[in-house]
Amino acid sequence: MLKEMVHSLPPSEKKLAEYILENPEESIMLTALSLGRESGTSSAAVIRLCKSIGLKGFQELKIRVAGDLQEQTGQGYRDIEPNDKTENLIEKMTSNTIQTIKETVDMIRASDLENAADTLSKANSIIIIGFGASYIAAKDAEQKFTRIDKFVQAFSDVHMGATAIANKGSEDVVVGISFSGKTKQVIDLLELAKTKQVKTISITKSGKSPVSNMSDIQLYTSAAKEATFRSGATSSRMAQLHVIDILLMIIASSEYEEIIQHLDETREAIAALKQR
Repeated sequence: MLKEMVHSLPPSEKKLAEYILENPEESIMLTALSLGRESGTSSAAVIRLCKSIGLKGFQELKIRVAGDLQEQTGQGYRDIEPNDKTENLIEKMTSNTIQTIKETVDMIRASDLENAADTLSKANSIIIIGFGASYIAAKDAEQKFTRIDKFVQAFSDVHMGATAIANKGSEDVVVGISFSGKTKQVIDLLELAKTKQVKTISITKSGKSPVSNMSDIQLYTSAAKEATFRSGATSSRMAQLHVIDILLMIIASSEYEEIIQHLDETREAIAALKQR
């Protein structure tokens, strides 16, 4: 998270982040006051940095850094090469996908997922907004939640999305999916939802962004940089799909008997059509 966001941070927070990246072992042994002093910043900068990267406080930052230090250093994200062998491509893409999902799991909070799942479960209707590759995740969520008898609509057209949201209220939910967290259409539709008292959930890469700032519940995915050919259609999509699957399973687990019945009924309906 720090590596990805360091260049977009304010000067004092950037200086602090660079110090932590260069001295991770020492940093986790210091207090906020001493870390600020050692890095040439301040304890206030430490607190601001934690907020900027979406953490609850300095203790959580130290725990996460310590956790990373315990893991073996991998090869990181690997891009393809001209005329790469198929065996190499299989290994690289598999490794990249695993790393993306692992990083997403490392940064997501169980409490946030539970809050989002509870909100979705109780909603009268769910609208999911996504543009470009994020629309693929939105459609996947629409299909899966429809199977468990939730009224869901996915939109990638801003006018259709606005029309649907205009008739919603406090018992409904709008989910905005945007890897960058800066997609203007998503921001505009979440803002409209706010004016209608609609509950909002965002799925973005880690760190504060206009989309996450606009939502009531923030869910984050890996913020790792994309390799040349690993556009948002690959790594970010896999992370978004993983978060959606987790939300679905949380709801399914809490409403087990009812959800199983819905899944059985949809399965039987599809099977009957196939036999015709």
